[in-house]
Amino acid sequence: MTAADSMQMEDQFGAHNYHPLDVVIERAEGAWVYDVGGKRYLDMLAAYSAVNQGHCHPAILRAMCEQAQKVTLTSRAFRNDQLPLLLRDLHALTGFEMALPMNSGAEAVETALKAARKWGETVKGIAPGAAEILVCANNFHGRTISIVGFSSDPQYRHGFGPFPAGFQCVPFGDADALRRAMSENTCAFLVEPIQGEAGIVLPPAGYLRQAAAICREHNVLLVCDEIQSGLGRTGKLFAYEHEGIRPDVVTVGKALSGGFYPVSAVLASREVLGVFRPGDHGSTFGGNPLACAIARAALRVVVDEHLPERSADLGAHALARLRQIRSDRIVEVRGRGLWLAIELNTPARRFCEALRDRGVLCKETHDTVIRIAPPLTISRADLDWGLGQIDRVLRDLD
Repeated sequence: MTAADSMQMEDQFGAHNYHPLDVVIERAEGAWVYDVGGKRYLDMLAAYSAVNQGHCHPAILRAMCEQAQKVTLTSRAFRNDQLPLLLRDLHALTGFEMALPMNSGAEAVETALKAARKWGETVKGIAPGAAEILVCANNFHGRTISIVGFSSDPQYRHGFGPFPAGFQCVPFGDADALRRAMSENTCAFLVEPIQGEAGIVLPPAGYLRQAAAICREHNVLLVCDEIQSGLGRTGKLFAYEHEGIRPDVVTVGKALSGGFYPVSAVLASREVLGVFRPGDHGSTFGGNPLACAIARAALRVVVDEHLPERSADLGAHALARLRQIRSDRIVEVRGRGLWLAIELNTPARRFCEALRDRGVLCKETHDTVIRIAPPLTISRADLDWGLGQIDRVLRDLD
């Protein structure tokens, strides 16, 4: 089947809820993907950080195949031998007392919201039905009704109301605004340490430390969404580590499976996750043995191949190179680790299409931002080649 046939079939039979670049990928390895015609492309998006370990990492593939021949799903009606091992590994790696595995990132966020509300009522003593959660403007935490309900992006909300109550939006990076929004009914503050979908937006230095202090002062849970920023993407295991803080709750996903299978988790203290009792929350596939075996292998790759350190080194190199590009179209180049953005004063789509034609896959976000996030396993030579193509496209289309 040709690429044109594939795209026509997708458009005919599939809902049009995405606007993908017109490239039909057939296979992938490491930092490279190949279309149905055999053309090779350098992946500079890494499935929105889901393949930090690179495409089809052999160690994760081996773990998946071995487990798939044993047992893939038991549901949580019974115990399986892989779940306790994943819980132990997450504790050993992150230090959090407990974890609750789910599937998608949005499910992890929803789980964290439920835990925070129940903690607010049963531990903090907030009146039933009165708990409030603070969120940030320009946030992106998923696509469920409750999550899009507290988005500040009109498109994410349009046509999907009415929305659940109990959320208040404050400006990202403004500690004073966060302090003013606190009340006796506030149970949690949900924040991305770096806003990904908004365009790799970093808060002012010290913001997370201030936010953590404000939350402690008001007995409010600090919940960090590290689904895109975590597991090495920003040059540390978690982005919150850049400010030397420790949240009360962390959500992880995407690279937790290295791109092989939907796996996510909520990490927290026993006080927070301990509010759940049998029947309060669940998932048929959450914590299944196949997912747990894959996640354990994915975590081992992050540690054994020093992916956070690679991201810090290569990211600093890439940021310096991108800032050397001279183009009247560039407003700002920013980022941390191998999570970078080029903000333009014009729509970014045509630049991404020109990069595709030159064998580099990036994707626009918020119309005018080119997001750059290659697998953390990318070689310096491949990264330099990709950066060179970006330089050339920006200059040629200036």
